[in-house]
Amino acid sequence: MKRFVILSAIALVAATPVLPVAALEAPAVAPTANYAVGPQYDTTHVYVSPEDFDRFVASLTATFGGTSTKKGAFQVTPTTSKTFSQLVLTPAGSVSVFGFTTPIPFPFGVERNGYLVTNLDAAVASAVGHGATRLIATFPDPIGRDAVVQWPGGVSMQMYWHTTKPNYPTLATVPENRVYLTADAADAFVRSWTEFAHGGVISDNKAADGGEIGQPGKTYRRIRIVSGYGRMTVMVSDNQLPWPYGRDVTGYEVDSLHATLAKAQAAGVETLVAPRTDSDRQSAIVRFPGGYIAEIHSPITQ
Repeated sequence: MKRFVILSAIALVAATPVLPVAALEAPAVAPTANYAVGPQYDTTHVYVSPEDFDRFVASLTATFGGTSTKKGAFQVTPTTSKTFSQLVLTPAGSVSVFGFTTPIPFPFGVERNGYLVTNLDAAVASAVGHGATRLIATFPDPIGRDAVVQWPGGVSMQMYWHTTKPNYPTLATVPENRVYLTADAADAFVRSWTEFAHGGVISDNKAADGGEIGQPGKTYRRIRIVSGYGRMTVMVSDNQLPWPYGRDVTGYEVDSLHATLAKAQAAGVETLVAPRTDSDRQSAIVRFPGGYIAEIHSPITQ
């Protein structure tokens, strides 16, 4: 009888399917809701000194057009601080401008942008479930609630929700969030972000021209993603980049690069990287008064 029991047990174990180690250690994250509202609510966060604040806002609207809200002084952090704040709504993208008159509390200043979400608590929980880390717990601000999260590779973003639903005009062109990573973090970041954002990879060029990121004669991996939050380009290389590459966190699409650069120059914007032509765009990198560095591009019709 004992021999029969032992043989039966062995047969049962042999018949049990063996699960991969990854499945045993980390069950797959269940699909979650999409909390995106729209790309016009993706606001690049720009920190400038108070003395450069007005000049920067004026140069931004002179370059891209659009309008701005009334400038005010607020406490936008959960601990004591004070900043000038103004929202600039251009046809090429939205910008939240901050000019702190007090020291900037940690961890503010590291976030590249802010995304409006339909449900802040659920969106943050979803982000954490997809590999992000909270840099600061959810907190109230004068017009809603906020949180700051960090994705694999150190990509930091704010998520926000307004007490009164905002209504920003639809963009003429959707800007791109420009993310520079090494191969160590790229796949983990892309997987986490696309699953959270319900995004799709529209191109993955593993041998893009390195001249696009200041590395002529080399190649790099360029991944382009689209989601309800807008566009994103992930640039994967050794990150041994000459200045100012990597400092451009947002790329703005315009109808005519040269016409836009002419308006920018007249408004005191400096061209750091001269216009170049790549496979599908003409692009340049500029620096606005106050130090904000951005990429500007116009598509090439194929």
